Parts: sequence; structure tokens; C-alpha cells
Amino acid sequence: MAFLLVLLAFAPLLPKTLQAQAPPAGTAARRTPVVAVAEKVSPAVVNVSAESTVREADPFFGLFFGPTTRSMQSLGSGLIIDASGIVVTNAHVIEGASRIQVTTLDGRELDADVLGSDRDADLAVLKVKGQNLPAVPLGHSADLMIGETVVAIGNPFGLSHTVTSGVLSARGRTVPSERGERLFTDFLQTDASINPGNSGGPLVNILGDVIGINTAIISGASGIGFAIPADRARRVVDDLLRFGELRPLWTGARLLTLDAELAQRYNLTEKRGALVFKIYPDSPAAEAGLAEQDVIVAVEGQPVISREDLTTALYTAAAGAPLHLDVRRGGRAVKMTLRAVPPSEGLGLRFLERSVGLVVQESRGQLVVGKVTNGSPADRTGLRAGDLILGANGQELSSAEALGREVVRGIDRGSLLLAVGRGRYIYNLDFPL
Repeated sequence: MAFLLVLLAFAPLLPKTLQAQAPPAGTAARRTPVVAVAEKVSPAVVNVSAESTVREADPFFGLFFGPTTRSMQSLGSGLIIDASGIVVTNAHVIEGASRIQVTTLDGRELDADVLGSDRDADLAVLKVKGQNLPAVPLGHSADLMIGETVVAIGNPFGLSHTVTSGVLSARGRTVPSERGERLFTDFLQTDASINPGNSGGPLVNILGDVIGINTAIISGASGIGFAIPADRARRVVDDLLRFGELRPLWTGARLLTLDAELAQRYNLTEKRGALVFKIYPDSPAAEAGLAEQDVIVAVEGQPVISREDLTTALYTAAAGAPLHLDVRRGGRAVKMTLRAVPPSEGLGLRFLERSVGLVVQESRGQLVVGKVTNGSPADRTGLRAGDLILGANGQELSSAEALGREVVRGIDRGSLLLAVGRGRYIYNLDFPL
């Protein structure tokens, strides 16, 4: 008995293996909702490593030995949304990668294939081979409340599985892409710390529901992070899984962001909104009753400040779903319903011939200019039969069908950027639509 009392008295000095493994005092009190969220979601968050090969000319020896190659590696985050191995990340994380590898929380390193990617949406879907993969599906973002607690999980600066928390600071933020060629109008803003490497990781609410995909930071800004809302991410991911790409939608309305100059030019009383610049016949916009010089001021009850606001609403809803518009026509307020639909077969190529003056055909795996219309924008630019169409809107092209889809996207933007090859040279040419 005395020996037992002595042993108990000196228990703190004994090796841990000889001490009772009692839980630390107060653990239950410290398990806050943020801790519960991290425990629930972290297993589904992965590190994404993308390796690419870059060719560059040596300034001293390139003349004799030609260009050299070197490997580059980019790091980001991803979220397993399905136990079969479906991973969502950002398009810019895996852009140009020749090899992609994801690392799970339990240390498994898995090779990944790209099922689909879209630069405009900055989302990509990967497929990895693995068993018993933890998954957390995309949630919803329509009912978010400003000020509610949010948690960001990812791999900032390559540091594995970092958890930060904050509040939802704003919805519907307009943010330019890193290169400035795109404008996102519906980003979620949070003060939860999001740094390089967090891209592609989830933003979740206090219940552990994924409300967004972290995607961008403003260079030089402190304490500001952004995420793609889950509702729009779901629409993009569904298309990438079904088709390998985000399918464009066709409205037949050419829109401009209304500003003071346009309002004065067209003698409009409205100063903000999306101005209907052109309506194509036999289009969904024409069927909805839209007319040129109408001003769309709201969609689904949300104010429209720019044409991108309407574009965002289109690519959040499913194809054919009704979108309710508030329109100003002169001094009258008009309500309309617009249904965007997939473009009909060949629509983009017909517009390419009509608006740009190019007829393109497939030949030996390449897209070749077969005809240039006299006096057309393509003719005035100097294009000629035999030139190669290598890309459109920053996307490489593999078929005339893919070119047609990019033309339809260009109609929405108001211009089409073509990469044209002639001999050893590549020209980037921008055509208004």
C-alpha cells in the first residue's frame, strides 16, 4: 500500500507510457465550432502540385544550341467533392501542367488527370485514383449573411492544411483576374487569411458547408480574400464533368455596361445597368421581348450595375432556366423573362463568317483559313487563305466546333481574340463582334 502511494506521488515524473492516458482537462470546452469544422472538412482538402516544362532561349548560347527547357512547379489546394476521386481546384493552379499530383491529409500522393478546366471561371476538375477518399460536396451560397463566421482551409505558401477563420465581409464583389483579362462580379469577400497556395481550397461556413472555392487575392492588400460562390462553382463543375468544358449559353443580346457617356449618347434617364446594344433575330432575347436601348437594371431581384452582372447570373443558372429581369424602356418599367440556351450547331462559325469574314476548315488536325471575305475585318487586318487559327480567347483549339464555341463566348464579351499562325510567326488579333 505504501509503495502504491509513493508511485502515485511521483506519477508526473514517470515516462508517459507509464502514465494513464487521461484526456486533457477542458478539451470539450475548447472544441469550438471552428475546431469542429476543421475536423470535418480538412480530410477532404488536398495539396495540388502542378509541374510544367518551360522552353526558353539562352541569351548567350541559344544561337548554337537552341532553346533550353526547365521545369516549373506551382502549388495550390483542392477539395475532394466525391469519394470516387473528383477534385475541384482553380484553373490557374494547373494551367499548362504536364504532371499533376495531389497529396491527401493522411500523406497519400496520387497522380491526377484533368477532366475539364475553364479559365474564365477559374475552375478545374481533376480525377485521382484512390480508395476510401474523404469527400465534402459543394454547398449553397444564396442565403449567406454578411458577418457570419467562415473558415478557409488550404495550403498557403506550401504549408500543408492551414486553417484560418474570419467573417464573410461582402458578397458580389467585382474583382479583375490576376492578368486583368477577365472581370469577376460575384466573388465572396472574407477577412479569413487567404494567401498564395490557398487557391482551390474551400471556404466553409460554421456548419462545415462549402460555400465557396478560394481563388484570388489582391496584390499588396492585407486581410482581404476572395472566393467563387458555391452556386456558380456547381454549375461550372457540372459542365466540366459532363462535357470537359464550360458550355457557352446563347441569349442573342449584345450588352454594354451603361455609363454616363452612353446614357447621354442615347438620351437615357438611367445611369447604371446593362444597355442592350444589339438584339439578334430569332434569339432567346428576341423571344423575351428585349429591344435595343433597353436597360436591364436587375436580375432575379439583384441590381445590375454592369453587363458582367447579367453574365454572372446566366452562368449560375442552368441552361434554359428562367431569369427574371427588371428593364427600363424609356420612362417605363418592364418585367421580362429570359431563358439562355445552348447555341445551335454551327452558330459560332456562322457568326465568324458574318462578323469577321473568315471561313475556317479542318485539315490534317489543324484549323486552316479557307476563305477571307473581301472588305471584311479579317481582310482589312491582312488575313489570307492558308493561315492557321491556333487559339481563341486564350484557349488552344482542337476543332472547328471548339472555335465556334469560343466565338459565341466572344459575342458576350463583344470581341474575339484569335491567335493566328503564319510561317514561323504567331499573331494575336482582336476582332469586334
